[in-house]
Amino acid sequence: MNYEILFSFLGSALGCIGGILASQKLTSYRLEQLEEKVNKHNNLVERMTVSELKIKIMEEKLK
Repeated sequence: MNYEILFSFLGSALGCIGGILASQKLTSYRLEQLEEKVNKHNNLVERMTVSELKIKIMEEKLK
């Protein structure tokens, strides 16, 4: 059996698997960052809704 072919195949396979794992890690990290941004945005929207309601109540009290 020709060991050069075997080692070439193993090297290529390990390289591909390593690339896939690295790409998966990066994708996972970016998804986590995006989820954090979405959570911050949702928190802001909720806080603004509460603030708008409070302003509306204050305006009615002033009338």
